[in-house]
Amino acid sequence: MHQAAEAYDRVARATISPRQLEASLLIKAAAKLQMVKDQWPASSTELYEALYFNRKLWTVLTTSVAKEENPLPDMIKQNILNLGIFIFDRTVQVQLHPTDDSFDILISINREIAAGLQVEI
Repeated sequence: MHQAAEAYDRVARATISPRQLEASLLIKAAAKLQMVKDQWPASSTELYEALYFNRKLWTVLTTSVAKEENPLPDMIKQNILNLGIFIFDRTVQVQLHPTDDSFDILISINREIAAGLQVEI
């Protein structure tokens, strides 16, 4: 069953647009964070895994946006980079002093960005 799910995931990633993939990953990160919040107090492993996945995703997003060949307008690039800096800072704060409501802003940002990516342009 697990192998079938992995195969489906690979096919889905190969057939969706980059915007859809980014939205999907942001939703997945938000879901992981929401699960930790909903099961609070979470185990340190669950907490770490959710924060690590989110930080890793935002590292990829900000690195991609920072590339000179990225076609996004400079203002949008700067806004995404600023959000990334906020995400990284907030992640450190949550790791140092986790509470069930400390995840809210991370979850909200991921969901809002994903929703924006899903809008047809």
